[in-house]
Amino acid sequence: MRPLVTGATGFIGYEVARQLAAAGTPSRFLVSRPERGRLLSGLDAELVLGDLTRPASLARAVSGMDTVIHLGARATFEDISTLRPSIVDGTVALAESAAAAGVQTFVYASSLLVYGSSPGSIGPDTPTGPRLDYGRAKVEAEVALASIARRAAMKLAVLRLPHVYGARDLMFEQIRRGHLFLPGRGRNLYAHMHVSDAARVMIAVADQGWTGTSPVADALAVSWREFAGVIQNHYARFRTYWIPSWMALCATAAASAALSWRRQPTIMTPGSVIGFNLNLPVEPGLVWRDLGGSPRYPTVHEGIPAALDECVAFRWRHPIFDRQGW
Repeated sequence: MRPLVTGATGFIGYEVARQLAAAGTPSRFLVSRPERGRLLSGLDAELVLGDLTRPASLARAVSGMDTVIHLGARATFEDISTLRPSIVDGTVALAESAAAAGVQTFVYASSLLVYGSSPGSIGPDTPTGPRLDYGRAKVEAEVALASIARRAAMKLAVLRLPHVYGARDLMFEQIRRGHLFLPGRGRNLYAHMHVSDAARVMIAVADQGWTGTSPVADALAVSWREFAGVIQNHYARFRTYWIPSWMALCATAAASAALSWRRQPTIMTPGSVIGFNLNLPVEPGLVWRDLGGSPRYPTVHEGIPAALDECVAFRWRHPIFDRQGW
């Protein structure tokens, strides 16, 4: 396998890149902002400058590669006009370039937010029904990818990822400071997965040639209350502050309006509040069973302590706080 990884300087993408480099897999990482390329300088891989919103830069990136693992995009819950250039148009441009270059396998990181709030566990046959523009953009990208893959006879794997957590994520940026502000009551069930397992499953799907579209998560969906409680059990100075949904919606609407003139990505949107309060549990074992594997961290009860341990070892600046976005 010779993979091109997009989004390699982001949260999940960095872990994919790190695991590939550690395994000695000859890889290429697409970097859109040279200043963030420093994060990858210690990894044994080829770095190439390119941008999903500049299709002409992608042909060189995919040349000579047989696999694409695609995580690059604007990962915020903003309006569709802001998200489409990277999530939809960028994905289509990358897939078209990959098909033209003879890439055999395309692995796409989609999201559980392609679904609406679900009363039961989400499975492969659960119909999509996104509540957020982020989810609508992901569905649009999935449909376009399927068409390109059929036309080019390219293997396509679409993994609808849950809440992926780890020491480098945006939530743990707050947790490291000893507090977390969360909207709503936090009693809705949500599927989760440690970032190392998210990277493992994406790499395994690419390596084994798994094809299809499926949600994937760890073995146990838990509420946000339970998620925060596990952190509290291991981090004595940690506190969670629950903000009523109506108040969070008003505050994020005001913040979104105030920041609308800026191009920089923001999490201060009503979509963030709505997405947080959806019920999104996932049927355990999906994709993992097909691959003959299982998560290293089967639940948040094992994964959160590991993430907290990693918080001690380094300082990370999340890309959403690092200058401008897409």
